[in-house]
Amino acid sequence: MPGPKDPNGLRDPADPFPQDLARYLAASTGLPQPTAVRVIADVATYFNETIEEFVRRRHAELQQRQRKNDEIWPLIAAELGQRRFAAPTLSERRLRRIVYG
Repeated sequence: MPGPKDPNGLRDPADPFPQDLARYLAASTGLPQPTAVRVIADVATYFNETIEEFVRRRHAELQQRQRKNDEIWPLIAAELGQRRFAAPTLSERRLRRIVYG
């Protein structure tokens, strides 16, 4: 069963993911339900990271490994091409313009 829905039949945006996904993951992997929920939350966090958040996080990680900026920037640039990032927040007006031009 999907997560909470609004009166129009859409999933509640406050629900981080469909609850049936956690049940499915737990059943298909043998993970305990709380572990499955944590894994899904971690994956959702990974895919919700913005470009800016990724660049700041990776830069800090690489600096902690004693890498210099001359090495860091090309590495981050290459990694950016392999990542998915959260879509920007779009206003209703912007959404309408996407659809209707």
